[in-house]
Amino acid sequence: MEVTINREENKYNVVLAGRLDTTNVDQFQKDIAPLMQSGKSDITLDCTDMEYTSSQGLRMFLMLQKYVNQQGGAMKMVNMRPQVKEVFDITGFSSIINIL
Repeated sequence: MEVTINREENKYNVVLAGRLDTTNVDQFQKDIAPLMQSGKSDITLDCTDMEYTSSQGLRMFLMLQKYVNQQGGAMKMVNMRPQVKEVFDITGFSSIINIL
């Protein structure tokens, strides 16, 4: 999983590319750690090139969503591929995370 983070004032644009699974979830957690230390901010996750997420990846997105909610910010995921969105739909994460 390749993670690119761009910051504009209190907004983060995060571009995700590749697969998020057990082999790289620890690195992904390290990559998003700065987002969880930034205080109140809005986060947009661009999933155009995200190919897959495992249950551990879903857990990371849920953890990030909970943090953003606690800080009074907003998180959204955009440009999600149909096969990835299906995982979010089946697991019920589509009702927890704002997917556009």
